[in-house]
Amino acid sequence: MTPARHSVLIVSASMGAGHDGVAAELARRLAAAGGAAEVVDLLELLPLGLGGGLRRWYGWMMRSAPWLYALIYRVFFAPPPPRRHRRACAWDSPLTVLAAARLRRLVAGRRPGEVVTTFHVAAQAAGRLRGRGLLAVPSTVLLTDFAVHRMWLHPGNDRYLCPSPATARRVTALTGRPAACCAPLTGPAFRRPPAARAAVRRVRERLGVRPDDRLVLVSAGSWGVGEVAEAARVLAGSGRYLPVVLCGRNERLRRRLAAVRPGLALGWRDDLPALMADAYALVDNAAGLTCREAFAAGLPVVSYRPIPGHGRDGALAMARAGLSVHAGGPRDLLAALDRLADPAERARLVAAGAALFAAPSAEALLLGGAFAAAPSAPQS
Repeated sequence: MTPARHSVLIVSASMGAGHDGVAAELARRLAAAGGAAEVVDLLELLPLGLGGGLRRWYGWMMRSAPWLYALIYRVFFAPPPPRRHRRACAWDSPLTVLAAARLRRLVAGRRPGEVVTTFHVAAQAAGRLRGRGLLAVPSTVLLTDFAVHRMWLHPGNDRYLCPSPATARRVTALTGRPAACCAPLTGPAFRRPPAARAAVRRVRERLGVRPDDRLVLVSAGSWGVGEVAEAARVLAGSGRYLPVVLCGRNERLRRRLAAVRPGLALGWRDDLPALMADAYALVDNAAGLTCREAFAAGLPVVSYRPIPGHGRDGALAMARAGLSVHAGGPRDLLAALDRLADPAERARLVAAGAALFAAPSAEALLLGGAFAAAPSAPQS
C-alpha cells in the first residue's frame, strides 16, 4: 500500500490556540484545494498524561513564574549561531525521543503522503525520524513564530515554511535545508471584513461603547497571560483610548479586570474579525496568530510588554521587519498609538502587514509548488 499523494498529516499541539489555529486553517485550505488532511495533537499522543501535564506546567509558568520560562528559553531554546555545526540544532531530549516513537507508530497507521508540523517539539520528533530513515515521507515544518529558536530546527526535516523571508534565510543558514516564505494562515473572515457601517454599529452596541470611543484591542492570548492589566491602565489613563482586553479563556483575568474596569474585559470571542474592523490598533504581547489576523484585517500592531522567550524575540523580529512598533514603556506605547493618527504612518504599517499575503500560500507550496522537488533529508 502506497501513501496517498496529497494526504497530509498535520501535527500540532494544544499549547494555547495559535498552533492549533494554524493547523486547522491549513487543513481547511488543503481540503478546499483537493487534498486531504488530518490534524493530530502531539500532546494527546504522549502516554501517561504527559501531554496534559506539560500543558499545565507551561501555563503555570506563564501566569505565575514567567522568569522561569525566560531562563529555560535562554538556556535550551536560544538558537546556535550559524557558524556552529548544524547538528547543534537537533535536540534529542527524552520528550523528543518519546514523541518520535509515538509519531512513528501514528504515521505507520495513517500512511500519509507528507507530515507537516506546526509545533516545535513535533518538528524535532519528525526531524529525528526523517534523519534516521524512520520516516518514509517528506517532513515539512511550518513555523508559527517570527523568531527562530532551536526547538524549531532539525536538519533531518526536508523543508521549512516560514513567516518572512528573513526567517527563511536564517532557517536555511542554521539547518542547511530549503526554506521559503509563505503567506500567513489566517481565516478568510479577517481579510473580508463585514460592511463597515453595519459592523461598527453592531459591535459597538454589543460592547456598550460610544460612537466616538477609540477602541484599542489588548491581546492576552488564549491563556490570558502577560502584563495586560498595566497596558489597560495606561490606555485608559490617557483619556484618548478605550482599552478592550481580550482575555482569551482566562475567566479569572476577565473577572479581575471587569471589577477594576480600566476599560472592557472580554472572554473568548468568535467575532474577532468584526472587532478588528472597528478597532484603532492592536496592542499585543506574543507576536502570534492574533498579530497575523490583525495584519490581514489592516489593523496596526504595537507590541508592549511581550511575554518572555519566544514572545519577546518574536515582537522584536516583527519590529525589525517593519511590521509593528515595539513600545518599551508607557510613554512609548502612547506615543506609538498617537502616531497612528497620521495617515502616512498608519498606511505604512498596514501596507507592511498586507505585503505578507503576497507570498505563496502554504497549501500551494505543499501541493506541488516550489518545494515539490526538494531533496531528501540527510540520514544519520
